[in-house]
Amino acid sequence: MITLRSLREINLMRQAGLVVWEAHQVAKELVRPGAITGDIDAAIERFFEQKGAKPLFKGVPGPVPFPTVTCMSVNEEVVHGIPGRRTLREGDIVSIDTGCKLNGWCGDSAWTYPVGQIAPEVQRLLDVTLESLNLATRLMAIKKRWSEVAREIEAYVKDHHFSVVESMVGHGIGRELHEEPQAPNYVSESFLRDGDFDLRPGLVIAVEPMVNLGCKDVKVRRDHWTQVTADGRPSAHFEHTIAITKEGPLRLTAAPGQEKLDSFTGSGI
Repeated sequence: MITLRSLREINLMRQAGLVVWEAHQVAKELVRPGAITGDIDAAIERFFEQKGAKPLFKGVPGPVPFPTVTCMSVNEEVVHGIPGRRTLREGDIVSIDTGCKLNGWCGDSAWTYPVGQIAPEVQRLLDVTLESLNLATRLMAIKKRWSEVAREIEAYVKDHHFSVVESMVGHGIGRELHEEPQAPNYVSESFLRDGDFDLRPGLVIAVEPMVNLGCKDVKVRRDHWTQVTADGRPSAHFEHTIAITKEGPLRLTAAPGQEKLDSFTGSGI
């Protein structure tokens, strides 16, 4: 069941979203060659503690409870990478996904950061993935159904000869990290039949295109969490928590002053 949020509730979610945005500022300053992923995660955990915010990812149930406050996925790792002793190297890319709950409301955002200078084709992967998120935001202002948005995301990615990951999708968010509906970045017959939904004021979803340089297929590592590309080629991931209001979409995890369509420059981080 999809829960629509009032403007008051959306404004409360914006406060959580701003904390998530600030957490990404902490990460952005630390991502460089020689940085250790576990150190970046620890800095974000300390930041959430300072803000009185509850990390959403640490302890998520699974075969092994998720052990950290961020998912940190490097190069061929698509999502759910576990930060630890790994050292970032020149030319890597690292996708950092994190979220928190503040005063009972959730925010969730992911960003893929270059580590020093990266290969031109990998930079193009980042650019296309980020623009697919921006495209989704713009389309949420004018389309009636999510399938219309997802179809254009998929077409845009394929036009650039990349692949949309289909095994993980966006999701509703509010009081809990994962709520209804599911929001894929592609269109399937089963989704059109059973999962499609209206875009209307009060809807809040975490929109998160995941795009692979090579094939769309992924597999899970022995840690039970880390999803990697089946062909070992790089993957990028960008995500904002986005609310639909009568005045249009609001990016709740964007930079201050960058929430609205007519104000954001395209990055938000």
